[in-house]
Amino acid sequence: MTSEVLATNTAFYRAFEKKDIEAMSAVWSQGTGSFCIHPGRKVLRGWKDIRISWEQIFKSTAYLEINADIITTEVNDNIAYIVLIENVLQVVGGRRVEAQSMATNIFQLLGKKWYLVHHHGSPIMR
Repeated sequence: MTSEVLATNTAFYRAFEKKDIEAMSAVWSQGTGSFCIHPGRKVLRGWKDIRISWEQIFKSTAYLEINADIITTEVNDNIAYIVLIENVLQVVGGRRVEAQSMATNIFQLLGKKWYLVHHHGSPIMR
C-alpha cells in the first residue's frame, strides 16, 4: 500500500512540474472535502477552487522543477500522509527562483485508488 501512495505522490509532483491540469485532476479527489494551502495563501476547499489555483500557478510559471525529500510516510487503513521538503526551481517573469517548502500531502483510499485530499505547503525561512 505504501508504494501506491508514493506513486500517487510522485504523479502529483510530475503533474505540477509539467503544468498539466488534467494529470493534476486525476490525482486529486474531486469532492468538496479536499483542501489545499499554497505557501502564504488562504485555505482552498473543494476541487473547483483548488483547480483554479493550479491553473493560475501554471499560467504564471514558465518553467518548474520540483525535487521532493520525503521525511516520513504513514499509511493507516484508508488514510495516508507524506511529510516532505519540496525543493522548487521555477522561472517566473524571466527570473530564476529557488525555494524550499515544507509540505504535507494527505491521501484517501477511495474505490481502491489513492487520491490527494489535502496539500499544505509552507515556506522554509532561512
